[in-house]
Amino acid sequence: MTNEFLAAAVAEAKLGLEEGGFPIGAVLVLDGEVIGGGRNRRFQRGSCVFHAVTDCLERAGRLTAKDYRRSALYTTLSPCDMCAGAILLYRIPRVVIGDNRHFRGPEQYLEVRGVQVEVCHDEKCRRLLDQYVRKHPGLWKEYIGLK
Repeated sequence: MTNEFLAAAVAEAKLGLEEGGFPIGAVLVLDGEVIGGGRNRRFQRGSCVFHAVTDCLERAGRLTAKDYRRSALYTTLSPCDMCAGAILLYRIPRVVIGDNRHFRGPEQYLEVRGVQVEVCHDEKCRRLLDQYVRKHPGLWKEYIGLK
C-alpha cells in the first residue's frame, strides 16, 4: 500500500511542476483511501504557506480529531517546520516520506513527539527533485531558506 499512496503523492508533485511550481506532493490517507491530495503551490498561489502538506490538509477538508488520529500522511519530501507543526497539531500518527536528500525537516522531532516516520528513499521522488534543483538552483535555495 505504501507504494500506491506514495505514487499518488508523486502524481501531485508532477501536477505542481506542470503548473510551474515545485515538484513536491502529499496525500492524506484514511482507512486505506486517499481523502486529500495537495502539492506545493507557492508560485501558483503567490503564497508562503501553500506547501504540499498544508495544501493536502486544506483539500482533505474538515475532519474530526478521531479521523486525523487514524490517518497517515504521504509526502514526496521531508516536511518543513511549518508542515511538521500541522502534523503535530492534528496528531497525524504516521508520516511516510518519499525522500529527504535535498531537504531534511524535523523528522527526529516528529518521532520524539510520537509520530511514526518512515523514509522510503524513493528513486522517483529523488529524481523529480534532482531535475528541478539542477534546472532552478536559485529558486530551490530560496525555497529552503538559503537565499
